[in-house]
Amino acid sequence: MKNIMNIVVTGSQGFIGGYLVQELLDAGYTVTGIDDFSKYGTIIKAHDRHPNFTLVERDITRNLFDDILTDADYLIAGAAKIGGISYFHHLPYDLLASNERIITNTCDSAIRVRNNGRLRKVVYISSSMVFENSVTFPSREGDELKSVPPISSYGFQKLAVEYFARAAWDQYQLPFTIVRPFNCIGIGEARAKVHAYVKSGNIELAMSHVVPDLIQKIAKGQTPLRILGTGSQIRHYTYGGDLARGIRLALESELALNTDFNISTNVSHSVKELANVIFNKMKGNSEALSIELDEAFPHDVQKRIPSTEKAERLLGFKAETSLERALDEIIPWVMNAVDVGLI
Repeated sequence: MKNIMNIVVTGSQGFIGGYLVQELLDAGYTVTGIDDFSKYGTIIKAHDRHPNFTLVERDITRNLFDDILTDADYLIAGAAKIGGISYFHHLPYDLLASNERIITNTCDSAIRVRNNGRLRKVVYISSSMVFENSVTFPSREGDELKSVPPISSYGFQKLAVEYFARAAWDQYQLPFTIVRPFNCIGIGEARAKVHAYVKSGNIELAMSHVVPDLIQKIAKGQTPLRILGTGSQIRHYTYGGDLARGIRLALESELALNTDFNISTNVSHSVKELANVIFNKMKGNSEALSIELDEAFPHDVQKRIPSTEKAERLLGFKAETSLERALDEIIPWVMNAVDVGLI
């Protein structure tokens, strides 16, 4: 990299943000993070100590940030109010309203700075939930426009983010790339400040994220192990470090200009398969796994299977971390986080 470039990342202290900022710093960029600590409260990330990272605390549901973007080469729009699937049901209006304010202020600031500054492009972090009602598998880029719009307010709003990206280009020529992470797994999650406990058998959970939830239940000896729905729901569990690399490649590539990418592993697992992998890693062959099914949430999509061909062909991106390898890192982290009351 001939010239050190400055990247502004909104939501820098979040789950994906933690992986993404570190990826960018390791690649030689300077990074300015924006976060309001509204989800977890004040937390410390490893990247906070990096000499090329600056954190600005600001609530962008209420404030523009032209001043921060003035010297930015790129903006990664990652800030969003987001939680586990329980959030979709307990906070449907708040998620929709807050995230609309975030994307409006983000685009307003970027449009103005684009006219007067050096901003080259905005990378919008969307979501696999835009495919909530997809009936075509694997779901390719563009299929989100051919199916019934998402029913959940969260999925609908993330689809709106993509419309904002394209509208800002059509009217103001603000260059964009849209990336859709699929089912991020990794370390660094915490209990949200605003959470609703979900009862699962004899255990209360505050996250409703399947990987840490299953680890907690197994660690606490729940048997039979309770899972939501039939257990046949298909997901692509993608390690946060791989997602971060894919997002960076989408930022850097000239072939990514004004288009969209699914960023995901190409490996499918059902929830039952996931439970078995976690159980065997934690228990070995000492016990047999017994499962009991709980009623699913209404927006628990049965299939989310992305096509990853476009990202591999144009970006050279392929997720490299297997579920098993990721869990070797995640399981001990979650168990320690439970012990110290973090989740």
